[in-house]
Amino acid sequence: MGFVSGLVAYICIWWVIFFCTLPIGVQPHQEQEHGTAGSAPQNPRLKFKILLTTGLSAGLWLIVYLLIANDVIDFYQIADQMYQDDRTTPTS
Repeated sequence: MGFVSGLVAYICIWWVIFFCTLPIGVQPHQEQEHGTAGSAPQNPRLKFKILLTTGLSAGLWLIVYLLIANDVIDFYQIADQMYQDDRTTPTS
């Protein structure tokens, strides 16, 4: 895995995990304020969620990197197999 593809994979993993952590511990405001949506969180704790997301993403990215580096997942072989399947499948 090259630097750019590794960075893209990390960013994709980071965003998916970030959106999964956003609802953790969210509670709406107890009192409705003028100009505030009733569903707006009282204390979103974004710093904590960003740090949690960064750590989880780094761990998951490391697992993905090790799987690719040790040829457990070989995207070239998968692409070649898909190409061969497309060549042998009759078109209608």
